[in-house]
Amino acid sequence: MNIFITGGAGYIGSHVSMQLLNAGHDVTIYDDLSLGFEENIDKRAVFIKGSTLDLKLLRNSLSDNIDLVIHLAAYKSAEESMELPLKYSNNNINGSINLLNVLVELGIKNLIFSSTAGVYGNPNYLPVDESHELNPINYYGYTKLTVENLIQWYARLGKLNYVIFRFFNAVGYDKKGSIRCVEQNPANLLPIIMETANKTRKKMEVYGDTYDTSDGTGVRDYIHVSDLATAHEKAVDYLLENNNNLITNLATGEGYSVLEIINRVEDIISCKINYDIVNKREGDPSKIIASSNIAYDKLGWEPKFSDLETILQSMWNIYKGL
Repeated sequence: MNIFITGGAGYIGSHVSMQLLNAGHDVTIYDDLSLGFEENIDKRAVFIKGSTLDLKLLRNSLSDNIDLVIHLAAYKSAEESMELPLKYSNNNINGSINLLNVLVELGIKNLIFSSTAGVYGNPNYLPVDESHELNPINYYGYTKLTVENLIQWYARLGKLNYVIFRFFNAVGYDKKGSIRCVEQNPANLLPIIMETANKTRKKMEVYGDTYDTSDGTGVRDYIHVSDLATAHEKAVDYLLENNNNLITNLATGEGYSVLEIINRVEDIISCKINYDIVNKREGDPSKIIASSNIAYDKLGWEPKFSDLETILQSMWNIYKGL
């Protein structure tokens, strides 16, 4: 199958591309390299440097016998989205509208979209399932929910078949070390811990130690990026075999606290992590874990690499050499 991946040079996209190439698919990566790295692009893939905002290039790039599109391209910082909403509107929403319109124009009906746990906002119950209220608390989450709604409308009008994945916290690296480029100036917890562990960062901050959790720090559900990649491979097969659309979480249903992760990293590196406890961030819930039963039932998917030891060791194998 000929598969076109927007954002395919990014952290998740490069792992998804490798998974699909290993499964025998032909892959075209479309990425403007604003967040991705050319070094992450598998040499077996076709690479086109371009943005979803470049409508002419997007149309020309998609016209070459593409069977299915995986849409990963997006800006993704929740904090930045609150400060620069126009940037996120233009790239995440307008770029997605361009893509959807070109797919309809060219008759490409199969779409896999990467959404986010951020569409839920603060949880009303745990584990969060797909029936949970959709109430994003940052603009990044809102942009993803907007695109979800657009995709569902295009499907109602008979223009698309889709799988929408709501990712929880994507972490880890390919265990073989094939993908090695790391995010610059990360905002997510585990890359920050790794930068502190390898001394790229002098000290990190832990936001709050008075949550209603076992050690007072926030608990989150982490999913290994290789498990996300496997889910995409299964979604490709699902769209080939079914006319049914699907929305599902990708998570483990288990959570780890900030201090638990720090302590485990300290065990791996045999050294203390330098951190300060600071005030909680407004709006941060104490605990978020999620159910992925729909992915289990409909896709036959289950996480195989998302135990904490595998996640942390795969990341340290990359960060220790930086």
